Amino acid sequence: MRDIDEARRFYTGLLGCPEGRSSTEWVDFNLFGHQFVCHLNRDLGPQGRIGAHYNPVDGQGVPVPHCGVVLEMERLAVAGGAAVKRHQVQFVIEPYIRFQGEPGEQATLFFLDPSGNALEFKAFKDIDAQLFAT
Repeated sequence: MRDIDEARRFYTGLLGCPEGRSSTEWVDFNLFGHQFVCHLNRDLGPQGRIGAHYNPVDGQGVPVPHCGVVLEMERLAVAGGAAVKRHQVQFVIEPYIRFQGEPGEQATLFFLDPSGNALEFKAFKDIDAQLFAT
């Protein structure tokens, strides 16, 4: 992260992730039941962003690397799409249904945090049956 306070505003304020332990160099967030740690990277500078490249998946350019969060459909609509749109965060991939009609059909969306870290939020109708379906 380029700025720990900026990370707090984004992850706590926008996404509603409770903060855990922290220091001046890092902060833990509860990202929907998972520990997500943001470390300060002074090399980015105050306006810097992490570079990314994109791999083609289902006709979209998926940012690499990225962190994925799997939610229930109802939580995805609130936590992912609605919150991101309300705060005018730019989507890398707008919300849509990926792999429609296939075993891995999923609702998905991608956006970047202020430092350029790519986040994917996805949901399945039946997480247990579909998450790792081939």
